[in-house]
Amino acid sequence: MKTTKVAAAVLAAVLSTGFVSAQNHKPVTIKFPTAGASGALYAVGAAITNMWDSKISFVKASSQASNGGIDNLNQIADGESQVSIAISSNCYQSFNGTDSFKGAANKKLRVIAGLYFNPNQVVVTKKSGIKTLADVKGKHFAVAAAGSSVEGECNNHFTTVGMKYPKDIKAEYIAFGDAADMLQNGTIDGAWIMSGTPAAAVSQACSAGCTLVNIDDSVIAALQKKFPWYAKYTIPAGTYPGQTADVQTSAIKMVMFCNTTLDDETVYQLTKTLWENIDALGQAQKNLKGLTPQNAVKDIAGLELHNGAKRYYKEIGVIK
Repeated sequence: MKTTKVAAAVLAAVLSTGFVSAQNHKPVTIKFPTAGASGALYAVGAAITNMWDSKISFVKASSQASNGGIDNLNQIADGESQVSIAISSNCYQSFNGTDSFKGAANKKLRVIAGLYFNPNQVVVTKKSGIKTLADVKGKHFAVAAAGSSVEGECNNHFTTVGMKYPKDIKAEYIAFGDAADMLQNGTIDGAWIMSGTPAAAVSQACSAGCTLVNIDDSVIAALQKKFPWYAKYTIPAGTYPGQTADVQTSAIKMVMFCNTTLDDETVYQLTKTLWENIDALGQAQKNLKGLTPQNAVKDIAGLELHNGAKRYYKEIGVIK
């Protein structure tokens, strides 16, 4: 992927120094599922695991594509993978065993860091006539994979504006990349994409004349009453081809997490190394630019930090 190659190229200049060694620590393998290969999260995971793999002597880290947040949380719960990222709402649901995780609460789930806000991006063709979320009723619309965190966003938002989901739309259960292709050739009216900006799939669709739907204050306020993890988010004008004005949408913070089964020293080194190299990571991956450890402990849906992460945040004075 082009983004991954760019990330690797930028990181190459800085990964040759600052090697971390924890004396006598046994080797640790970190498998890091991300999301579909066309989304920004795929490149984020690659940049972070490349950095860990190069800088921590006892850690062998690698990222791979996945079906997104719910799949990632299930992989961590099952011990199939060790560290991943998902939206805070899904992390909350996994910990408490609700929604897609009903009957399968993962009480071992712990947070390493809150990262960036992940905005919802509703992309539609001009000929669809869609101007608001309510206008999607009766339209041919891509909602991502069935049971995915993105489909959950569709459910939350469309029901909030008074629709019966999925009954009121002609739902297409496809990945971001396929949705972008179908938007480009006009075989669907719109698609829900949840990804850091700019997202390749959204850029592709907007290059073909598609536009973003604005989510107004009243809809976001109604969402927040039912789902307090939502925040307002502005996609600045010029983020995408043909986007001449700011677009308001909803967003949820992305959270990096693991299980308590990952030992404290490993998580401490992962956390410390992440933040000590965040400037280089920000150069490699735009979604990581400007992140701070001070904000890493906020907007994480009230979930508990891993003890190893707590140790680092205490050392730098972020928490007591």
